[in-house]
Amino acid sequence: MDATVRSTHYARRRGKRYRMKKWPKLSLVAHTSSHLIASAVLSTGPSQDAPLFEPALLRAAWQLDIDRLLADGGYDAEPNHRIARQDLGIRSTVINLNRRGKGAGRKPSPRKWARTRYRRQMYRRFHRRKYGQRWQVESVISRFKRRLGSALRSRSDRSRERESDLRVLTHNLMILAGSSP
Repeated sequence: MDATVRSTHYARRRGKRYRMKKWPKLSLVAHTSSHLIASAVLSTGPSQDAPLFEPALLRAAWQLDIDRLLADGGYDAEPNHRIARQDLGIRSTVINLNRRGKGAGRKPSPRKWARTRYRRQMYRRFHRRKYGQRWQVESVISRFKRRLGSALRSRSDRSRERESDLRVLTHNLMILAGSSP
């Protein structure tokens, strides 16, 4: 989400750059076939995605039964796999593996296998075709921003949280009402 209503496209055309130190970050859990948003957690970026997994998933588990969970590599952490599998009873998690060992300031790791149980299982049995349905969530995010705007107008963190919750509710009501995309 954007923290301001200023158009970054317009600013670039004028040759200006707006740098944000912090911005609102919305983590969503969406139903892939209906595009309804089951839960949304607002935080402040830049930050890691993995810690937002548990609160978003627990809120979504109240709304619907989850059989298979698709997530991107930012949520790849053994505690997240364990919460989904053991605590919530989700049959399979398809999370794109975030290869450890290579990156800024890290030495290349000779290890090809993950060290922990569920990450190792994901490495062996990664369902590329099922993971391909993750584009549905990206479609939900695109639709959400296109129809309701990407800029939050509130200034305080609490007000931004209420505004994002209201937008999620509005998005779901628009889908249930059957309005055209």
